[in-house]
Amino acid sequence: MRFRTHREGEILDITDQIQRMVESSKLKDGVATLFVPGSTGALTTIEYEPGLLTDFPRALERVAPKEASYEHENRWHDGNGHSHIRASLIGPGLSVPFSDKKLALGTWQQIIFLELDVRPRDRTVVVQLVGD
Repeated sequence: MRFRTHREGEILDITDQIQRMVESSKLKDGVATLFVPGSTGALTTIEYEPGLLTDFPRALERVAPKEASYEHENRWHDGNGHSHIRASLIGPGLSVPFSDKKLALGTWQQIIFLELDVRPRDRTVVVQLVGD
């Protein structure tokens, strides 16, 4: 799956795209494994609703503040030391089981991609389906 992001902090709901991949596969039961190549993007799940779409970036700012001092920034001067820390804490991968061609997500749980870099990026999420 490929897409372009537009800004730092962008949160994209990719649940429907992953569900369509599962439905179009020959597999009935298994696991969807997702991975984002790169060190400033991340994957996780969230309840994709306005309150959490505001709260989650605020929480990341408390954990790895943009204005803090980062050795990465001192070395490379690219303004994204906080982006690397945030992406490392959330992680680049996710595994979601599916049964009878349906992702085993909770009622209010969606799969999201987070753009944590300071500039727009062309992104790829590698998706592998394994099962019967």
